[in-house]
Amino acid sequence: MMPVLSDKYQSSRRLGVEFPFGHSFGMTNNPKMQTKTLQAALHLLVTATDPRTRVDLDVAWPEDRRSAYKAWQPSEPSPIVAHNMDMIRKARRESK
Repeated sequence: MMPVLSDKYQSSRRLGVEFPFGHSFGMTNNPKMQTKTLQAALHLLVTATDPRTRVDLDVAWPEDRRSAYKAWQPSEPSPIVAHNMDMIRKARRESK
């Protein structure tokens, strides 16, 4: 989901997908898309002889990705996210 970073750190056997975060295998309630993604990942795992291989999945996200990302977000942040947000706010206050 972040091909620039996976290229930078040379992750092993990368399947590139242009899906919003939280949707690694595709849209919720879309088993056809999810199956295609899983099959591509397994095929890459089995057939790639070079661990640096990257294959980009040719499947377009059918909706606005921002909307999909926002819909995936919980109504309240997780404890670690809330803690990090508090630390950022505190640092900003102290730097003024």
